[in-house]
Amino acid sequence: MNNNLNFTPYFASPIYVGSLPELVKDLNKASNKFIKESKEAAKKTIEYNEKFYKKKVGDFGLSFHSTSLINVPQFNKLQTYVENRSSEILDHMGYDLQNYKFKWTEFWVQEFSKNGGGHHDGHVHYDNHISGFYFLKCSDKTSFPVFHDPRPGKMMTMLPQKNADNITFGSPMINFKPQPGTIILFPSFLEHRFTVDPGVEPFRFIHFNIQAVRKTP
Repeated sequence: MNNNLNFTPYFASPIYVGSLPELVKDLNKASNKFIKESKEAAKKTIEYNEKFYKKKVGDFGLSFHSTSLINVPQFNKLQTYVENRSSEILDHMGYDLQNYKFKWTEFWVQEFSKNGGGHHDGHVHYDNHISGFYFLKCSDKTSFPVFHDPRPGKMMTMLPQKNADNITFGSPMINFKPQPGTIILFPSFLEHRFTVDPGVEPFRFIHFNIQAVRKTP
């Protein structure tokens, strides 16, 4: 960089990563019932797929989602933690929350299929402000989250990277390799996806979305 040029980064998209391993054991235990119910509900889908493909495909490619965990007692510690951190994050980002309160819109646990193929295509969580994941079962052999640059203008004029292995201001995406207990929070406008899981080891995580809504006068 030329010494006559002053450099300051603008329009950053923060991602907050922490570790909360002390909740993993209890939340895995609490999640078992919900995942079991989801797998039971998926049996008809599996049966239909196998009739359609005329082949035993099992649960390949499926993702088992629980019903809502909002205000479920066993998950209250995580819910409180996420809400407190979300307030701190939006404050850190420079937002004035004096006239706003938080509304939980989604909070669920999911597990990718045992036979592999589980994944999520790129998406955002519209009409929310903070989204995140808390990982319960994962390893270096499972799926992982990938975040995409949210600026369409930059992507439209993208140039070749000198080294795609380096994280630079030119990187179009970034990924994280979580461990059980890893928690990631980020602005809901960030597009994210999960890579195809090979089905080698269990992959389970909790996903959540929070909205800041104006307080009623």
